[in-house]
Amino acid sequence: MEKFKRSERVAAIFSILVEHPNQLFTYQAFEERFAASKTTISEDVAILRQLVKRLDSGEIVTQSGAAGGVLFQPHLNREETVEFITRIGKRIMEKERLIAGGFIYMTDLLNHPDTVFTFGKIFADRYSDPKIDYVVTVETKGIPVALATARILNVPMVTIRKNIKVTEGTTVNINYRSGSTGQIQTMSLSKRAIPAGAHVLLIDDFMRGGGTLRGMIEMVREFEAVVEGVGVLVATEEPDRKLVQDYYAMFKLISVDEQTGEVVILPNLD
Repeated sequence: MEKFKRSERVAAIFSILVEHPNQLFTYQAFEERFAASKTTISEDVAILRQLVKRLDSGEIVTQSGAAGGVLFQPHLNREETVEFITRIGKRIMEKERLIAGGFIYMTDLLNHPDTVFTFGKIFADRYSDPKIDYVVTVETKGIPVALATARILNVPMVTIRKNIKVTEGTTVNINYRSGSTGQIQTMSLSKRAIPAGAHVLLIDDFMRGGGTLRGMIEMVREFEAVVEGVGVLVATEEPDRKLVQDYYAMFKLISVDEQTGEVVILPNLD
């Protein structure tokens, strides 16, 4: 088998870990792949740990034991997070984004891979402890952010549907009250989606009154699962008292003026 120089091994291992965040790789797997001893691989990992620490881009985590292993937990440092959230907040406030009905056009942001991946990093970093087993969202616009978050956490994503799909098999259906309109609506989820006792993170793109997220929480409880966190991309300032109290919103929507086209957004830099 071809021998690799240390610089080549370190670069290759780093690439593998970065491309598969929060996925455990055994030392044996790297030993076989690079025809190197466990001691050599351990030294390579130690170099990477120091590099990642200096870059403040995450953490190289090692696990001891017979098999042993290593994984990469990515995160944005404080400076990067502030710059990103501030920049995206300014983009959301662009006047040309305001459309009829006082809605804000965000599809381009939610469909941009780099932007969505960074949203996922921020949510995943915030909710990395305790361990999350599933990321749960509701169709449709929250799906890209939820999928990116699940990708970083290396867990499955589950989508609650607002309409029953025959392809989902037997489903659990609940009625919930919209926090903004007060209307009764229905959401459904396949009985196979979440096992009892699972720890889940809820992700959605927008919250006004909190009715949809309240319904998501009730749905998860029907599966005897545990909600460990609620992440929202944009939450409105009003109403102040929402149906969900414990949540993290990346942006707060203060006001929308349809006549002037002015949108006021406050980035959450906490």
